Amino acid sequence: MDLSSAVSATASTLRRRPADLLPFYLLGTAVPVVARMGLFVALAGTYLHYELTGRLADARRALADLDLTPPDTQDPEAVQAWGESVAPALEPLASPTALLLLTVGTVATLLLAILTYAAVSAGQMSAVAGRVRGDRGLPAGIAGVRGRWLTFLGLYVSEFLLWVGVSLLAGLAIGGAFLVNPFVGAVVALLALLVGLVVLLLVRAVFAFAPAAVVVDDAGVVGAVEGAGGFIRSNPVDALAYLVVAVGVLVAISSAASALAFLGGGAVVALASAVVAAPALDLLKTVLYGDHRGAVAPIDPVDARLRDQFVGGVRRGWREMIGFVRRTPGLHVITVLVGVGFGAVGWLAVDPFVGAFTTSIESRLVGHLPPTAALNFFGNNWSVAMATSLGGVALAVPALSSIAFNGIALGATAALEENLAALLAFVVPHGILEIPALFISGALGIHLGIVSWKTLRGRLSREAFADSLENAFWVLMGIGVLIAVAAFIEGFVSPYYWRPFL
Repeated sequence: MDLSSAVSATASTLRRRPADLLPFYLLGTAVPVVARMGLFVALAGTYLHYELTGRLADARRALADLDLTPPDTQDPEAVQAWGESVAPALEPLASPTALLLLTVGTVATLLLAILTYAAVSAGQMSAVAGRVRGDRGLPAGIAGVRGRWLTFLGLYVSEFLLWVGVSLLAGLAIGGAFLVNPFVGAVVALLALLVGLVVLLLVRAVFAFAPAAVVVDDAGVVGAVEGAGGFIRSNPVDALAYLVVAVGVLVAISSAASALAFLGGGAVVALASAVVAAPALDLLKTVLYGDHRGAVAPIDPVDARLRDQFVGGVRRGWREMIGFVRRTPGLHVITVLVGVGFGAVGWLAVDPFVGAFTTSIESRLVGHLPPTAALNFFGNNWSVAMATSLGGVALAVPALSSIAFNGIALGATAALEENLAALLAFVVPHGILEIPALFISGALGIHLGIVSWKTLRGRLSREAFADSLENAFWVLMGIGVLIAVAAFIEGFVSPYYWRPFL
């Protein structure tokens, strides 16, 4: 199969039943939400440690006796003196136990990120392979998470070690040559740079196709590397064409992100790269490798126009969202209670710092550009909704933590606000859509956590779990409609209408 045919097959596969593939790529956006649970637990443990030992009460009493009014930032000596006066009050918080908890939490977060990324990648590529074979993608992806996560972890660790090994060998060769003679060192450095670059490019090329070999051949780490190497030797033109396309896509994404950064489009570009570019590239290399192995089912082109598909998808997403809200009132009540409860926690937690630190909605709106802000709000908030919802697959805890985190952040911001009336006036017009959208995403995350737990216990089949993931995709499309309207209001209406009155 030539590159043109592979691209056509990729586009047709991606457009035909996108909800049978894209949920795993939306799940990729939830990796940070799942991983930060390690740090959240450490922070909760640190807070509990402070409370039980009386350190937090000591810090509060010490801060209450101080004038926490911040000095003029234009006067360095005043700032330094203010910092020196506040520092002793915070000394009770400098606990070895707290430092140990935070260190362990940081390490746990890093490990969770690596393991979760490997599991999600295994699911993504397994779903892609299922679609390429003509099967349903989501059940194949669910099976791939359980059966292949360790293989994908092995691939990533192996490539990392190869990069480190090649770099160390080059460094040792250059260092030894310079000890002999500076001229020889310069020559060896040039050769090491050229040879090392070629070797690293070959390593990247092999490991680019190795995931496809894992899911097409059902191979382990060694077999996948051998299969990828064999594909490159047998089809150098196709392999090179894919690498050129992949590099071109990455360059285009980077350029678009840089060009749109000042327009607030960075979040939208990042979202598009995660849920459009990533699955397209995975499909393309799997189609190429699968054709090499004779494992690609015939793929018919999609007759419907892209515009018609988009409009139909938006309508279905809205219907599915409304239906989900009606079916799960209890989950929404739980989400609202968590959000409001932790909002109160955020309000109370920053009480000792009121006056020392302030936030100002009016200051944040200085230089506000409506189109830029609306685009940025849409990208950020929809990404948060996706991560909150799909993060719930990890037994609902990350979804609840995401709602709690946002509640704390909003409560703390409100407590420190200089002009609370202005903040409320700003939030209300778009908040009546944006806040319910985030609550719906939290309820969806809890629902997926329940479904995930039942599947692990054997009370639900993989097909039923796949049905829930597919439904969640459409609910998120409906949430996207709410967030898009809220973003428009937040960009063009919320910053301005209240100014004549407040």
